[in-house]
Amino acid sequence: MCLAIPGKLLKVTSHAELAREGIVDFDGIKKSINITFTPEAKPGDYLLVHVGFSISQIDEEAAIRTLGMLRELSELDDLEAGIS
Repeated sequence: MCLAIPGKLLKVTSHAELAREGIVDFDGIKKSINITFTPEAKPGDYLLVHVGFSISQIDEEAAIRTLGMLRELSELDDLEAGIS
């Protein structure tokens, strides 16, 4: 199973035809991501990212909802770790 994480494109850092890159914010963690597969993406857009590549754009509401669910899962993991 694959997992894609939503993030907000902050800026495009390279416009190279074969390796378009940008800085993406994943709930406070900023990473350089290959955004070649989402050529229409512009700063402010939300992207789904898998293994360092954006694979699609999503709307802000879906991105925020997904990030919230990931936070909840992390909190559950923290609770389980404290029980052991």
